[in-house]
Amino acid sequence: MRLTGAQIIMECLAREGVEVVFGYPGGANLPLYDTLIQYPQITHVLVRHEQAAAHAADAYARVKGDVGVCFGTSGPGATNLVTGIANAYMDSVPMVCITGAVVTSLIGRDGFQEADITGITIPIVKHNYLVTRVEEIARTIREAFYLARTGRPGPVLVDIPRDVQQQVTEFAYPETVQLRGYRPHMVPDPHQVQRAASLIAEAKRPLILAGHGVIIARAYEELLAFAEKTDTPVITTLLGISGFPGTHPLYLGMPGMHGMYWNNIAISQADLLIGIGMRFDDRVTGRLKDFAPHAKIIHLDIDPAEIGKNVKPAAALLGDVKQSLQMLNREVQSGDRGDWREAIRRMQQEHPSILIREGSSRPLPQFVIRSLYEVTKGDAYIVTGVGQHQMWAAQYYWYDKPNSFVTSGGLGTMGFEVPAAMGAQMAVPNSVVWSICGDGGFQMTMQELATIVEYGLPVKFAIINNNYLGMVRQWQQLFYKNNLSAVHMRQPDFVKLAEAFGMPGLRVTEKDDVEWAIKQAMDHQGPVLIDFVVEEEENCYPMVPPGAALHETIDQPKFEHEERLTVRP
Repeated sequence: MRLTGAQIIMECLAREGVEVVFGYPGGANLPLYDTLIQYPQITHVLVRHEQAAAHAADAYARVKGDVGVCFGTSGPGATNLVTGIANAYMDSVPMVCITGAVVTSLIGRDGFQEADITGITIPIVKHNYLVTRVEEIARTIREAFYLARTGRPGPVLVDIPRDVQQQVTEFAYPETVQLRGYRPHMVPDPHQVQRAASLIAEAKRPLILAGHGVIIARAYEELLAFAEKTDTPVITTLLGISGFPGTHPLYLGMPGMHGMYWNNIAISQADLLIGIGMRFDDRVTGRLKDFAPHAKIIHLDIDPAEIGKNVKPAAALLGDVKQSLQMLNREVQSGDRGDWREAIRRMQQEHPSILIREGSSRPLPQFVIRSLYEVTKGDAYIVTGVGQHQMWAAQYYWYDKPNSFVTSGGLGTMGFEVPAAMGAQMAVPNSVVWSICGDGGFQMTMQELATIVEYGLPVKFAIINNNYLGMVRQWQQLFYKNNLSAVHMRQPDFVKLAEAFGMPGLRVTEKDDVEWAIKQAMDHQGPVLIDFVVEEEENCYPMVPPGAALHETIDQPKFEHEERLTVRP
C-alpha cells in the first residue's frame, strides 16, 4: 500500500506495539500530527514542554519494560528534548525520539527553527538518524526500535524533514533487522562463569553489588536465587533499588556517597565484590584507588565498554545479566556466610545510619518518607527528582515491589519528578504512584500538573519543602565554610498552585498531621499535592565527602533524642 511518510511513521509505531506517545506539535512535524487521528490505538499525551515529553517517555519505558516514545518539532522543539535524552542515555533507558526537521532544501541554510539535532545529540544517544528519503523511513524506524531495546538499552533519535513526511511511497515493513557490526553479546564465556564460581567458593567476605542492569534484564528471581544459594549479602546501587526485595534478610541497602555506613565499611573489608549490571560509578566507589582494597572483582554486564573501565575484574561475565545469573546459579555451590553476616550486623548496630531525631513539631523529611512507606505499606511506585529528598527516598522507603523506584541516576536531573511520575502512571494506570519532589526541582517542570489533570492521572505529589536547594546548601555548609550562596528560595503557595491547576492541595506544617495528609491523598481518586513544610536545614547522612574513600564516610550525627529505626521494617 502507498502511504505518506507520516503515515509510515505511525504504521511502524503501531506494529512495534506502541500504546502511548508523549509529544508537542510544531511546524516541522505537522504532517505527523495530521496523521495521529488515523491511529486511535495510540494515545498521544500533549505535554506542556518537550523536556517533559522525554522524561515521561523515559519513566514510561522503565516501568512498562518497553521502548518509550516522544515527538518534538524542529529547532527549539528538538533541543528541548536534549536533557531528557541525555538522562535516558546515562541510565540506559530504551527510547525512540522522533523529531521534525526543516524541509530538505533548507537543511544547512539556517532556516527558521533549524537545529542540527543529529549533530547535537551524537554524544547522548545510542544512535541517531537524519532521514532524507521517504523510502528509508520504515527501515529506519524499525532499526531505531531494535537498537533502543537490544543489548544495553538507550535512546535513539530519528530526525525527519517535513517534506519527507509528506512524500508518498510504497510501504513495506521490514520484519527483520540486520546491522553490520552490531551484535550484542548475550551469553557469557563458560570459562569465565566457572572462574567466577571458583572465586565465590573461595570467598569468606563476599558482597553483591546489584545495579540497574538487574531491573533492565528483569533478573529478579535469578538474583534472589543466587544470593540465597551462596548466602551473600546484597547491596544495590541507587538505580538498582527495587531489584532485590527491600525487606529480605540479606538486603543491606545502598552504598556510596549517601549509602549506609555499614555498607561502605563492609565494601572496604570485603574479599570479593560481585558487580551485577552496574558500572562502578564514582557515587558508588568514592576515591577509586582506595575502593575495595582487599577484594577481587567479578563483573557481570552486557556492555563490553564497562568491563575494566573503572575496576579490573578477576572474572568478567560479558552478556545479558539474566542469562549470566542463570548460568552462574548452575555452577555455584551452596554457601554459609554466617560469620560475615554477623560482622555486618554488628556494624549496623554500632552505626545504625537510619535515624530520625525527634526534632521540633515541624516534620523532618525522613519522617515524611517513612510515614509514606507505612501508609502505602510499600505498595506504590515511587518517583523522585534529584537532591536530598531523592537520597531520603532511597534510605527510608523499602521496596519489595520489583522495579518500583524510578529516579534520575547518572545525569542527576532536577525536574525529573513531575513528568516522570506522569509517565510511570501511564505505564501502570491501576497502581499507586507517588512523586516525591524537591521544592526546587518541582518548580522546573511543574507546568506538567496541567497535563496530569487533563489526562486524569491520579499521581500523588509529596513536596519536601525546606525553602532551600537542600543538597547544595548542605555542601556549602560542610565544604564551603557555610557560605550560603544562591540557595535560599522563596517558594510560591504550592497549595494555591495545585488548586489553580485543578487538583486538591494540602499543606502540612506539623509532624502529627503527616500521616493524616497521606491518607487523605490516598483516599482521593485523582491527583493530589501535599506541601510538606519540613525542617529547613536538615542534612542528609551518611555522606562520603568529595574526593574521599568509602572508609572515610561521615556517619549520622548523634542526637540527644533520637528514634532508632531497625535496619529493615
